Amino acid sequence: MKNIFNPDYRQEYLRGYSVGLNPNVRFNDSKYNEAFNSGFISGRLDYENRNGYIIDGIPEKIVTKKVLEDFLLAGLLGLNPETDGYTAFQLNVLAKWYQSGTEKYDPNQSMYLFEILEKNGIQVKESFYL
Repeated sequence: MKNIFNPDYRQEYLRGYSVGLNPNVRFNDSKYNEAFNSGFISGRLDYENRNGYIIDGIPEKIVTKKVLEDFLLAGLLGLNPETDGYTAFQLNVLAKWYQSGTEKYDPNQSMYLFEILEKNGIQVKESFYL
């Protein structure tokens, strides 16, 4: 493996990583360099850890880092997140992130946040309250 602190290597690695996150891309490792290939494998592993194996099919909704953070935040705020369209595998992953948030849930903190949001004209739907 080359030096990961080399900017060219790192750039190719990150390019491969982003391609690996796309479940619709077919990969031929003979066309790319070592950095791209390593990045692709890492990206594909991250995708499959959140969404299940590609061989099992591509789900309707894709779980990204943003979705995971949203579920963690929903747990922190005591909100009920929308789960329609996710597979059983994905729901298991999302439940872990949500549970992590609920373990740190403080009802007073949520009330303060909702008050701040309302003062700024942002209304939280009542259906999201637990």
